[in-house]
Amino acid sequence: MFDMSKWQQLAREHIHDRPAGQGRLAGKIAVVTGAAQGFGKGIAEALHAEGAVVVIADLNLPGARAVAAALGARAHAVAVDVTDEESVANMVRRTVELCGGLDLLVSNAGVAKAGSLMQLEKQTFDFVTGINYTGYFLCAKYAAAIMQAQHDADPEAFFDIVEINSKSGLEGSKNNFAYAGSKFGGIGLTQSFALELCPYNIKVNAICPGNYLDGPLWSDPERGLFVQYLNAGKVPGARTVEDVRRHYMSKVPMNRGCFPQDVARAILYCVEQLYETGQAIPVTGGQVMLG
Repeated sequence: MFDMSKWQQLAREHIHDRPAGQGRLAGKIAVVTGAAQGFGKGIAEALHAEGAVVVIADLNLPGARAVAAALGARAHAVAVDVTDEESVANMVRRTVELCGGLDLLVSNAGVAKAGSLMQLEKQTFDFVTGINYTGYFLCAKYAAAIMQAQHDADPEAFFDIVEINSKSGLEGSKNNFAYAGSKFGGIGLTQSFALELCPYNIKVNAICPGNYLDGPLWSDPERGLFVQYLNAGKVPGARTVEDVRRHYMSKVPMNRGCFPQDVARAILYCVEQLYETGQAIPVTGGQVMLG
């Protein structure tokens, strides 16, 4: 582990220096990874609107800076490669330098690469696993180091680590096993981290959204999941991207895709609920229901 002692001490010293503000997250310092676009961007915007200081963390630093600039005050941009331990440590250090601490980590950075068992290359499998699974571990590790130090300074304070998981972490996904496997693993990490970090008032939960059909992960005309799923034959009989879209819309009782605001409401629940940890919370419009 990279030395965090200087930043842990800085966080201890500033635990009671949170900025005043309005909203359900007023005074909270939040990091959202993968926040330059898609779900992450929408989540960061929603948390900021609720009064949080938000760090937009992304491999795409120009994109992160653009999001932070659009939000204005209480928003910062930091570069991060969630698969690289030193980069993650530096993201957390920079957050403490800029903001004085860390109260909420939203581990959102993720990728999906579809393909059948016989077609998907190991390099692609490792790429997906590195971001979705190992990246979550690294972000939680370094965020928890700061949160534990803050707990030493204020044993009554609560902190949160929230993984943006997927409905594919609750049920298997045909021809999308690299993604589903990483998300199933993420729930295992969530439950294990929750047990370990509970004594420090660090709650760890996962949110399992349905499909953000209007976001770039799905709709990108070259690399989006609609195109990937069409090419992988994931939807029997589908001939066009629109056929794939209709197929996925038909699966949702609420008759629409998931939006970032839906996920943000679940994050607010995680932060405000002081008696829950280790949960995987579906936000799927009824597509996946827990029994």
